[in-house]
Amino acid sequence: MKTLWRWAGGLAVACLAGTAPAETVLERIGAGGKLVIAHRESSVPFSYVDTQTGKPVGYAVDLCLRLAEAVRRKTGRKDMAVEFLQVTPANRIAMVEQGKADLECGSTTNNAERREKVAFTVPHFITGARLLVKAVSPIDRIEDLMGKKLVSTKGTTPLKAAEQANRERLMGITLVEAPDHARALEMVEKGEADAFVMDDVLLYGLAASRPDPKALKVVGRFLTTEPLAIMLPRNDPEFKKLVDEEMRRLITSREIYPIYDKWFAKPIAPHGTVLNLPVSYLLRDFWKYPTDQVPF
Repeated sequence: MKTLWRWAGGLAVACLAGTAPAETVLERIGAGGKLVIAHRESSVPFSYVDTQTGKPVGYAVDLCLRLAEAVRRKTGRKDMAVEFLQVTPANRIAMVEQGKADLECGSTTNNAERREKVAFTVPHFITGARLLVKAVSPIDRIEDLMGKKLVSTKGTTPLKAAEQANRERLMGITLVEAPDHARALEMVEKGEADAFVMDDVLLYGLAASRPDPKALKVVGRFLTTEPLAIMLPRNDPEFKKLVDEEMRRLITSREIYPIYDKWFAKPIAPHGTVLNLPVSYLLRDFWKYPTDQVPF
C-alpha cells in the first residue's frame, strides 16, 4: 500500500510539473536566450529585405531594434543576441502564437479577431485599404471593378474587407489570393488582375520600388481603417508591459518622429525613393494619448 501511495504521489508531482507556466520571454533572455524578431520580405517601408544587402530593414524593424535595447536593459544581458525570422502574411500570427517569434515587426493590423491569438503594442501607423492599378487604368473606385478581377494578399484584413464588399454589394468581382505583396503587384503589372487592394501606405511603397513608379497609381476611398502595431505573445504580461512602456516613451519623447521621417520622408533603400508621407492627422491625434487599446 505504501508503495502504491508513493507511486500516486510521484504521479501527482509529475502532473503538477507538467502544468507549470511556460517560460516567459524575459526569463528566457535572462538565462542567456536570444530575442527572435519576425520580419517581412516586401512590406515597404515597414519591414522588407534590402536587395542590396540581403538584410531586413524598415520602419517597424527599427522600432523593434529599439525595443530589443529595452529588453537588454531590463534583463541586464548586454550580450543578448537578436535573430531575424522571415514570415509571410499567412504564417506571421502563428509564428508568434507558437512562440517561434517574440516580436513581429511588419505591417500587421490590430483587430479583435487577432487579439484572440496574440497581443499588440501601441500602434506605429494608421492606414486604410485602397486600390493599386495601372496608371492608364480607368478604375477609380471599387465599384469600377464590377465583373473584373481583384487581387489581395492571403491572410490580410483588406482581403476580408474586399470579400465583404463584394458579397454585400453584389459586384461580381473575382477575388484572387496572392501569397505575398510582391506577387500581387506583379499580377497587376502583367494584367493578370485589374487591381490590388491593400493598405495604401504599402501600395505607395511597393509602387515606389518599381523601375517605373509612374506606371502605377493608388486610387479609391478607404475600405478600412487599419491601426498597424507590433505583435507579441498573448500570455506574457511582463514582456508586454515592457514593450508598451518603451513604445509610449518613444512616442511621448518624440523620438519616434525622426525614425518615422527616415522611412517616409527621406530616400530609402534599395533605390533611394522617397514616399513623401507625413504623419497623418489620425496618427498624430492617436499619439497624443498613446495606448494599445484600439476600437476595432
